Amino acid sequence: MIDIKRILICTTILTTVKAFLIPHIRLLQDIGYCVDVAGYKDVNELDEIVDNVYDIPYQRSPFSIQNFVASCQLKEIVRKNNYDLIHFHTPIASAFGRWTVKEFRKSGTKVIYTAHGFHFFKGAHFLNWLVYYPAERFLSRYTDILITINKEDYARAQTFKAKKVAYVPGVGLCIEKFQNVVVERGVKRAELGISNDAIVLLSVGEINENKNHATVIKALVKLNNPNISYVICGEGLKESYLRNLVRKFCLEKQVKLLGFRKDVAEICRVADIFAFPSHREGLGLAALEAMASGLPIITSNVHGIVDYSVDGETGFNCSPHDVEGFAEAIHKLIVNTELRSKMSSNNKKAVMVFNIASVKKGMEAIYSQL
Repeated sequence: MIDIKRILICTTILTTVKAFLIPHIRLLQDIGYCVDVAGYKDVNELDEIVDNVYDIPYQRSPFSIQNFVASCQLKEIVRKNNYDLIHFHTPIASAFGRWTVKEFRKSGTKVIYTAHGFHFFKGAHFLNWLVYYPAERFLSRYTDILITINKEDYARAQTFKAKKVAYVPGVGLCIEKFQNVVVERGVKRAELGISNDAIVLLSVGEINENKNHATVIKALVKLNNPNISYVICGEGLKESYLRNLVRKFCLEKQVKLLGFRKDVAEICRVADIFAFPSHREGLGLAALEAMASGLPIITSNVHGIVDYSVDGETGFNCSPHDVEGFAEAIHKLIVNTELRSKMSSNNKKAVMVFNIASVKKGMEAIYSQL
């Protein structure tokens, strides 16, 4: 007979659960957990997957009064359900949440926090260190297991007060989804309005300041090669800024902002090069998806990205604002098809460590300790 235990997964917004944590929920259910989730309910698809969905109004801004309201609701949920384990994800929910539920640890409830990338890291802005570092260090004392998903964070977390620090390589990537997708190159490119002989440069991610798409657009200006099509999949607050930048440099025929897409795996298969110039990434799932698709990657040389982006082997990496460096890297990959092919092969092998099966095995080992 399976011993049923209760776990609450808490995130700031429940889109995080839908996008990244469904395989983790299935794992927990398989090993005998009754799973509830809590967070701002911006999706409805979770109701049929977990036992209970609690809509509590966490906000991404740390200064929102709603975070205190959400924390009060969280406290009542935990008191009512007597969880064996609470697993926090995302900075706001984990910060307010760990402080809120600390008293329940005295009666045996265990607390796990998965840090999807600390905001303080080598090269981060001084304010990030001033605000986030002391908060994470202080709250770690209310954490039974602190999980990091990149090696820089893992090394730094060793100095914190969590009972245990663990490293897991990301949330898990379904590699087969990207390696096995079948698409007609010419048909797909025609659908996207791209010629069959163009060099397609692809970026995937929210259009915000951190993703730093502007650096690649400026690199295109340096290259002055009309045969390059730069495709950006994603949406966000910086979209109008990017469109204005494209118009400023007269790149309307080369840069395509496609918005949110459900066919990223297909688009990867008809692209030639992947660009990932972020200022910060806990790991960077989009670049790993590109590697699984066999694309060489040109990335920034920061934080979690350097766990897999190896200059000269997986592609090239540069400082986030090194426009000349990105332009040079793009040019090298355009003119050297043999190098692109070699890096494609390298990436398909290197990405295997981030496979969902490996991550689930690591998570099962962590849960078994509690």
